[in-house]
Amino acid sequence: MFSSRKITLPALAFLLAAGSLAGAAEPGAFGYGTAATPAQIAGWDIDVRGEDGAGLPPGKGTVDRGADVYAEQCAACHGTFGEGEGRFPKLVGGVGSLRDERPEPTVGSYWPFAPTLWDYINRAMPMPAPHTLSADDVYALTAYILNLNDLVPHEFVADRNSLPKVKMRNRDSFIWTDPRPDTAAKPCMSACTNAADVKISSTAEGRNLTPRTTGPLDTMQPK
Repeated sequence: MFSSRKITLPALAFLLAAGSLAGAAEPGAFGYGTAATPAQIAGWDIDVRGEDGAGLPPGKGTVDRGADVYAEQCAACHGTFGEGEGRFPKLVGGVGSLRDERPEPTVGSYWPFAPTLWDYINRAMPMPAPHTLSADDVYALTAYILNLNDLVPHEFVADRNSLPKVKMRNRDSFIWTDPRPDTAAKPCMSACTNAADVKISSTAEGRNLTPRTTGPLDTMQPK
């Protein structure tokens, strides 16, 4: 066995060469880690699609249960009725404000899909310990916040079937297809066009295709 102090240059060269040969014999294998099991993959596969709720798990939650969970987990930051505390965002209000000079994007005024609210709570809340709430508690919180925004009645029960059916106020105001032209260009490596022969035939200026990236953000206008 080699001691680190006794390795000579020829021996080091031999070891490096042997390592190279071993690596060449097993391309793509790094010799550590194990293949993820289906159960491990399922633990990370938590995405929920907003439009139709695909990916929502079994479970359900009422508005009343959501009020209790909210008081314990959320009210300190978001206020008792979703009005926000300090620098933490409001969850309620702002309806009709998106075209104002200072819009208030809340769950009730801005969010397009109710399943997305479930997904966000499940992933990121409560802030000190995200992804620790049960599916039922996330459903309950979603029901309570939707009720605070007058989007569902007090009797509403949130589950994988009812959430996709909730009509959010701003659902139809988003542009889901990028209208900008495909400008991806591959670099020319041979027989390229002479730059002097290139002429600009049109531009995006004045077509509202590209968001402005300079100046105060609060002057940007929603659709």
